Amino acid sequence: MNPADLYHTGIVVEDVDAARVRLTEIAGYRWGPTVGGDTPVVTADGEATLAMRIAYSADEPRLELVQAIPGTIWVPTGAGVHHLGYWSDDVDADVARLVERGLALEAKAPSPDGSSMWAYCNGGGDAGPRIELVSRSLQPLLEQLFLPGEG
Repeated sequence: MNPADLYHTGIVVEDVDAARVRLTEIAGYRWGPTVGGDTPVVTADGEATLAMRIAYSADEPRLELVQAIPGTIWVPTGAGVHHLGYWSDDVDADVARLVERGLALEAKAPSPDGSSMWAYCNGGGDAGPRIELVSRSLQPLLEQLFLPGEG
């Protein structure tokens, strides 16, 4: 991983819409659209389809708000920061490197070709927030969500 590939800080919230309003009031953030839908994921518990809902800030440093999903890794943390999101040219290879360094793969989203579109790894304890690796092939699509607009 390269620090220059860090592109967002993820925060899991109980209500994406309320968090957008609050962060606009507090810090002046503008937001891209809130998007979501059923997303196939693989976790330690097996395969599941989760109703994901997210919004990215139009302003940098970029924030990603993720709607909480009880019973999953997507629950609010006491520290606020849930994960740091990095672009990856090869998600599976980067996950393997993180696992070699003691982090654990928590969840991933498979693409039709079997490779991972994104993945979350966690070092646990005092290792800091989770690391999310996102395929650089998704960058053009996700950057559309960074544009200010109605949510």
